[in-house]
Amino acid sequence: MTRRTVRIAMNGVTGRMGCRQHLVRSVLAIREQGGLPLGDGAVLWPEPVLVGRREHALRELAERHGLTEWSTDLDAVLADDSVDVYFDAQVTSARVDALKKAIAAGKHVYTEKPTATDLAGALELARLADAAGVRHGCVQDKLFLPGLRKLKRLIDGGFFGEILSVRGEFGYWVFEGDWQDAQRPSWNYRAQDGGGIVLDMFPHWEYVLHELFGRVTTVTAHIATHIPRRWDERGKPYEATADDAAYGVFRLEGGAIAQINSSWAVRVHRDELVEFQVDGTHGSAVAGLRGCRVQHRSATPKPVWNPDLPAGESFRAQWQEVPDNAEFDNGFKAQWELFLRHVALGEPYCWDLLAGARGVQLAELGLRSAAEGRTLEVPELAL
Repeated sequence: MTRRTVRIAMNGVTGRMGCRQHLVRSVLAIREQGGLPLGDGAVLWPEPVLVGRREHALRELAERHGLTEWSTDLDAVLADDSVDVYFDAQVTSARVDALKKAIAAGKHVYTEKPTATDLAGALELARLADAAGVRHGCVQDKLFLPGLRKLKRLIDGGFFGEILSVRGEFGYWVFEGDWQDAQRPSWNYRAQDGGGIVLDMFPHWEYVLHELFGRVTTVTAHIATHIPRRWDERGKPYEATADDAAYGVFRLEGGAIAQINSSWAVRVHRDELVEFQVDGTHGSAVAGLRGCRVQHRSATPKPVWNPDLPAGESFRAQWQEVPDNAEFDNGFKAQWELFLRHVALGEPYCWDLLAGARGVQLAELGLRSAAEGRTLEVPELAL
């Protein structure tokens, strides 16, 4: 069996998401399975080159996973002709400049989202990558979650009939950092550093809604900074200047309405940290990260409103679990494999930097809608 090596500069992998999901559970997991089969008797072997600002963190990470290549000099890594792909999982504010350098160096680029802090920057990246002729992709991991893949199976099978509405709930309580350490980095709560839940989560909601239900045509959003004072990684208090909760209403192409609440100041009373309820004329479903439950119209009970008596039925028990019917791999790894096949074989790949720009557009319009107190149209994007 022939081994083809693809060298990947991975920037930002000392952070939580970059390390856990992209390095360990994606790129290193592909190596652990013996590489990525290409279907011609060859396997693609990803060789990560770790990049970042903290030398000690890079060295420790490399040693922990038996890797030998790491650098704090991004320019030198991009000047290396043997490096094929540049991946970015840095803080959002540092992403555009690094991606521009990688595109100028002729590297294929794959990046976390949001791809930029504003639409102009996101579109510029997409145009530069197209002009340079490099392959480019944006992480859109939630499409590969088992729960949403089951939901897509229901949609494709016509289970819902006409889809009427989508309701999403996302979030959890992120500790302020004073008496318990916060679960998220402090920059997430500083607008000047590219933080905010709208910029973080609206790009997710754009591709989930776009891919499953239809393009978003209007957005109405309300935002809040519910927790105005937090404590950083050094235990020092700081002013939280970014939004930590967003309440959005989205009209979709075809007429369905989506409502999605996103909050880092909510305590969880649901089965998973994110759930979507889809209601249609023929049936409904509730999908989370892994599970999906359905209720068909033929099995829909007939509730009667009576506030004078306790509920005599278990509403949750009236839903049926959708079986896996397949083995679901890690969602980040699944998308990495598709992107690497796109790089190696030129196979079609639709989650590119233009798709990433749509997410930034929705975040930008969501923030504007909240500031202006009105519903805004979402124009179609083109390069």
